[in-house]
Amino acid sequence: MNSIALQEDNDDGEKALLVRAQRGDVRAFEQLYRLYLDRVYGLCMRLVRNTALAEDCTQQAFINAWTALPNFKARSSFGTWIHRIAANVAIGDRRKLARFPQVISTEVEGIGGPVTFDTPVEVRDIEAAIQALPDGARDALVLCGIYGFSHAEVATMLGVAEGTCRAQLHRARELLRGQLQLDGK
Repeated sequence: MNSIALQEDNDDGEKALLVRAQRGDVRAFEQLYRLYLDRVYGLCMRLVRNTALAEDCTQQAFINAWTALPNFKARSSFGTWIHRIAANVAIGDRRKLARFPQVISTEVEGIGGPVTFDTPVEVRDIEAAIQALPDGARDALVLCGIYGFSHAEVATMLGVAEGTCRAQLHRARELLRGQLQLDGK
């Protein structure tokens, strides 16, 4: 069986789980939860830079998804939808923290979800460099560059103009090149 057929089988299985979950099947939603948990946690961790807060954001994202599931129209995949919910929750929580500062650890511990980089630089060095980016640049890089959201989607999530999103992504890439001592080739 080739990889395209395998992907179609996975998509069909996910769609069946989604339909069952929309009808209130908790076990089907639990399977979707298990399927996306690591990737959603990884996104939250990259956005909030705190283990406990990332766990809270991940949990809230899935609660929000369960609550809104009957209204899900499948204009995008469930994966895209849950990632967008998670990004909105993480960004919202980070904004709340900015208004009411607290002392929180920003140590990065094992970020969930497999991310593969085609580079001679060590993954831990890349993750540390991403975590060191300013919030706006990091958000644009994580959401556009790593998770594949369009500039328009990310601009909406962040509440900025699309041009600002593009500029932040460019800034993030330039800062990473400098931190990782890459020559831009």
